[in-house]
Amino acid sequence: MQEVMSYRGYKGTIEYSLEDNILHGEVLGIRSLLSYEGNTLQELKDDFEDTIDDYFECCKNHNMTPEKPYKQNIVINLEPDL
Repeated sequence: MQEVMSYRGYKGTIEYSLEDNILHGEVLGIRSLLSYEGNTLQELKDDFEDTIDDYFECCKNHNMTPEKPYKQNIVINLEPDL
């Protein structure tokens, strides 16, 4: 199971690199690639939140609308006799 954290409606992964000995992650559900890292869980959380805040600031400065995260829902329509 992959752990995620949330901030301002965005979700981000919590991953660990054995090679680099660091925590890292990326924001889920948008086309833009937003990544963050930290040496501790608190640093990772702080950098995740700073990344989201910086994304909103960048969008504002470039007169762009921030992407809204998509929701992963699956709708299945079944016939009544099933």
